[in-house]
Amino acid sequence: MRVRLGRSFGWLWSAYAVSTYGTWLAFGAFPLIAVQVLHASALAVSVLEAAGLAVAAVVAFSLGPWVEHRAKRPVMIAMDLIRFVAVVSIPIAYVLGLLSYGQLLVVSVISGTASIAFSAASGAYLKHLLRGDQLLVANGRFEGTSWVATAAGPPLGGALIALLGPVITVMADALSYLLSALGVLRIRGGDTAAPRDRATGLRGADLLCGWRFILRDHALRRLFLNSILVGGLIMATAPLLSVLLLGQYHFPAWQYGLAFGIPALGGFVGARLSARLVTRYGRYRIMTVFGWLRSLFPLGLAFVGPGVPGLLTVIIVEGLLITCMGIFNPIYATERLQRTPVHRTAQVLSTWSAISKLVQAALMVIWGILATLTSPLTAITMSGVLLLATPLLLPKRIHLSAPEPALSADEVRAA
Repeated sequence: MRVRLGRSFGWLWSAYAVSTYGTWLAFGAFPLIAVQVLHASALAVSVLEAAGLAVAAVVAFSLGPWVEHRAKRPVMIAMDLIRFVAVVSIPIAYVLGLLSYGQLLVVSVISGTASIAFSAASGAYLKHLLRGDQLLVANGRFEGTSWVATAAGPPLGGALIALLGPVITVMADALSYLLSALGVLRIRGGDTAAPRDRATGLRGADLLCGWRFILRDHALRRLFLNSILVGGLIMATAPLLSVLLLGQYHFPAWQYGLAFGIPALGGFVGARLSARLVTRYGRYRIMTVFGWLRSLFPLGLAFVGPGVPGLLTVIIVEGLLITCMGIFNPIYATERLQRTPVHRTAQVLSTWSAISKLVQAALMVIWGILATLTSPLTAITMSGVLLLATPLLLPKRIHLSAPEPALSADEVRAA
């Protein structure tokens, strides 16, 4: 039986879906523009990805408290509009013959910063909107939508790139943010904003509230360390795979899209199974099993080669990895929301996202240098080997069963 989560959730889900589809339709467009239009090197492509993540992450530390004390729907709408204006500047500059590597960097920074703020606001609003027992279902739907978009977007985007070029797909991505803003605008009902002491205003200590909360909770701390390392090591190889498949092995755009589109169907299946598996076997067992499995499969990318065998290798390895992620991610996202009080959700999510992006940016640069000194395939193999150790950081059963950490006196007064 399908669980009904209400019309407001439906609009929030729709807004998320349309922007996610737009993003995945344009998947690979930035690297393609950098490689094919601006003739950037492997290191330059890695720096392009890393710079946006790093600067956005630094800015996001101050955005957490700002988002926390404001109504969340207006914040989401504003961030969507900012992303629209930033991304739409790329096709405009291209048509005018003014597109540069520097502009790609600036757009990456602006859109990355706005994405962190949007995610923090939407996560806090989701916790306000739904009961605790509905969060796993809701996160499963978000996760499933993400993987369907991942499956459909790259092949369609690859075909669109082959026909009309990568700049057109960037325009589609920009329009998706505009539609997302309209979807959030249709949500009716209450909103949430943490109260703030107007006498003291924003203090420097407020910027670290999310960080302190994560470190104080054993389960959140271990989930945090596991997630940033897994995400960082996987993302570090993304630009290198683009260079390897597009630059060295000369995969056409449609094959490049298939290599990442077909495996995403496993993510959709995993997301649909996640809540059922938790109900049958328990969250700790499922989180542990699939937390281990998602760290094993990336090593298979060490065997990627040119031609059809290489394409099949990417599809199989990514398919196994993404299926495990589709099961693991809704459980991990729900655990994080349930262990965070509503008046700290935006700060915890923005801090989590900011540090994750800083780690990803650092590892992208490091892996770009490794690829330059060795080869993209060697650097990808090294990432796969290091991922084998990350499951050791997963929470233990005793950590998941422990209650949320008690609030300090200052936090009680702030609440």
